[in-house]
Amino acid sequence: MPPMAFTGLVTKVGFMNKTATVTVSRFVTHPKVGKRIEKTKKILTHDENNQLRHGDTVLIRNCPPVSARKRFTLDHVLRSPEREREAALKKKAAEAAAPLAADTQASPEAAL
Repeated sequence: MPPMAFTGLVTKVGFMNKTATVTVSRFVTHPKVGKRIEKTKKILTHDENNQLRHGDTVLIRNCPPVSARKRFTLDHVLRSPEREREAALKKKAAEAAAPLAADTQASPEAAL
């Protein structure tokens, strides 16, 4: 099999250990009509560390067969909306906690 790399969206994860379903889309022009049609393919991907989450955009590469239906492995995560959301919430919580910490340091001086 020639070397292949696809960019896709993780659509199913967590049902099988070290496996995620990645949907790869491509556009094809209809031969008679000339209209662009989106074709999708669901590919089972080997995820060694169980790091993928639903909605991640990933790059997958073909590899020797891992199991009966897994022929691709995770190369790297391009974008992860859930991780970005968690990082934003942590940053917001840290910013909210910073003024409170400054107020607690200033309050003993105000009491004198």
